[in-house]
Amino acid sequence: MPTDSLAPPPVDAPRDDVKTPLRRFVPAVMLSQFGVFVALATPVQLLLALHLDAIAGEGATTAFGIVVGAGALIAIVFSPIAGRISDRTRTRLGRRRPWILTGTLLTALALAIMPATTEVWQVVLLWCGVAVVANLQGAAHSAVIADQVDEGRTGGVSGLVGLATALGPLLGVALAHAAPGGRAGQWGAIALVAVLAGVLAFLLLRETPTSAPKPPLNLRTMALTFWLDPRKHPAFGWAWLVRLLIGCAYASVAFSAFYLMERFDISKEELTGVTLRLVVLSIACVIVSTLAAGYLSDLVRRQKPFVVFAGVTAAVSLAMMAWTSDMAVVYLAVAGMGLSTGTFLSVDFALSVRVLPNKDDAAKDLAIFNVASRLPESLVPFMGPALLALGGYTALFLFLGAAGLLGALACFRLPEVGREHETSLWSAPITRG
Repeated sequence: MPTDSLAPPPVDAPRDDVKTPLRRFVPAVMLSQFGVFVALATPVQLLLALHLDAIAGEGATTAFGIVVGAGALIAIVFSPIAGRISDRTRTRLGRRRPWILTGTLLTALALAIMPATTEVWQVVLLWCGVAVVANLQGAAHSAVIADQVDEGRTGGVSGLVGLATALGPLLGVALAHAAPGGRAGQWGAIALVAVLAGVLAFLLLRETPTSAPKPPLNLRTMALTFWLDPRKHPAFGWAWLVRLLIGCAYASVAFSAFYLMERFDISKEELTGVTLRLVVLSIACVIVSTLAAGYLSDLVRRQKPFVVFAGVTAAVSLAMMAWTSDMAVVYLAVAGMGLSTGTFLSVDFALSVRVLPNKDDAAKDLAIFNVASRLPESLVPFMGPALLALGGYTALFLFLGAAGLLGALACFRLPEVGREHETSLWSAPITRG
């Protein structure tokens, strides 16, 4: 029988017996990540605005804020729960594969139904449903990297996953523009791509069947789903803080359209073309830095310098945007943010996997990390108007740049690869169990 056979081994096989060959594993996790970001980012960037404009008219902007805000809140709350569910799953298909398949099928179904909604409250409910089921898939495919990838290759694999993260929104918007059949055709097209990507990922992955029983869930267990004590696991706590702070710098993109119109007097007619050029430049830089940083990190067996580079570069880029009145400087700053984002995407996930206290709870703990990624998406838009009133875009971007710089400084508290068991005044230990 060929080694790549999808036939599962006996249920009582040792836990680590079955791993997906790397030549199949990498395309599988890239496809899963790509499917999730096509499903989530394309509606936020384009389709929800078009749909809400058709059903809400002049109230479309307010409705869009409610829909996206509600979905982000549900994602923050449900992400750790989705991880806990995956960790506790016991099936002949393993712990992760069932949720990759279930999540992608339900996500595609919800997207396909969206054009049938005729009221804003219906869109809110359905988009919250998308946030829930997409998190089932996302938590599972993040955890399968922790389950199956050797530490020395985590950076390269996470770099390629970061590439899928960057390409998903871009290709999703391009697909929606090209899809025939109006709004229904656009939603149907991204649903089809999302489900094909997820199903292919499910078929490519292999996983050891699991059958050992887990204690039943109770209120205490569910409460602990949202918490991991940083006093007991200090390296985990510092890594979480690094992601939160640097994520605040990246959340500045929420104000980019208003910044261009108000600082540079770019008209609404010109805005689409300028934004498209900036997005293409940013994604090109993300792709280059994601691939380079992931493999270089594995090669030199270092992670902290790359995270520090990401935080400092984000801070410098935002400082440039804060003070400039020259569009050429904006393009340079956007390129810097792209390089920062790609570097951080590739190395931060590998760092997060390395500080996990217990791989049996990998999905739940990685989902807690995901909360640190999602919080800036809610916090920065909430704080933005106050900072703009205080000092305009100069105050806003300098504040967010300072957050990125603090994230880079916080990274110094983490132990480097190969020094996990060293203890010192400046290094927070990685604890297990």
